[in-house]
Amino acid sequence: MRSIINHSAIWKTIINFTAFFAIFLSIAISISYGSTDIDLKIVWQAVINFNPELTSHQVIQEIRLPRALSAALVGAFLAVSGAVMQGMTRNALASPSIMGVTDGAAFALVIMLAFFPAVSNLGLTAASFIGAGAAVTLVFMVGSFSKGGLTPVKLALAGVAIGTMLRSISSIFALHFQLEKEMGFWLAGGLDGTSWTSVRILLLSGVVGLIVALIISKSITVLSLGDDISTGLGQNNLYIKILGIFSVLILTGAAVSIAGAVGFVGLIVPHITRFIMGTDYRWIIPSSALFGALLLVLSDLAARMVNAPFETPVGAITSLIGVPFFLYLARGNRGGK
Repeated sequence: MRSIINHSAIWKTIINFTAFFAIFLSIAISISYGSTDIDLKIVWQAVINFNPELTSHQVIQEIRLPRALSAALVGAFLAVSGAVMQGMTRNALASPSIMGVTDGAAFALVIMLAFFPAVSNLGLTAASFIGAGAAVTLVFMVGSFSKGGLTPVKLALAGVAIGTMLRSISSIFALHFQLEKEMGFWLAGGLDGTSWTSVRILLLSGVVGLIVALIISKSITVLSLGDDISTGLGQNNLYIKILGIFSVLILTGAAVSIAGAVGFVGLIVPHITRFIMGTDYRWIIPSSALFGALLLVLSDLAARMVNAPFETPVGAITSLIGVPFFLYLARGNRGGK
């Protein structure tokens, strides 16, 4: 999907400010809606003038606000990860879920819960980073060893194959160690049970991952033109790819450790962002963060509304949007380019 819009920097800035305002509004609505609806005026009062004696203020501060913020951060991280992966690989199908990164992180979480059930949240986050890194390594190895070398389509196929394998092994471990309930959450994807600890983990990881992604954003723009062109311009592609993979692992690992395997955000958002913003990753990366945050906050809100008062996994909502989008992209990339 290529951009047919050629807007100025001022217009792109306006779009980003609009997206930021939409995130703010969607978070407010998300906090207001729940098993008991709370007036937006009370939500505002609970945020700026918290009264611990009021039950509604406690619900907002301890449950709904950290959940909404976690949704925004997870959405931003997955979208940026997808944008970085697509730019580095020049693969329209690249995303944390399609490339096996999400399943690798989830697999590591299963191992930790099976053999180290008393592990802390920080330990789970560290394990998800390691699992994501192992999955990326496997995907690139399998894709590279195939006949004809590594191509965008082979990279996507290797990612789907490795991801499916890791997901199957995760299910076996979950059944054997009776972790169906715990892993049901991770594999379906959801934000129930998030807390301020979750927000702090995401913020600490995001500071590192997002800064790295922004630093190399100009280089990713050059890299997206092709290895030969970027090398001819004097760019050290290996160095940029290492930094890019590091950013993806940090952002995806943190997101999966908090929200589980939420799919397709990293696939959908970068394409929409490129359509609006063009091909400059100095705009694509920050804009993807905003659009990804907005998408997941709204998806989480929809997950609570579809079958109220019961919750639908937020991963099911993003999959309903993402699967048709993936099929459309796959149809347009049959030539392997």
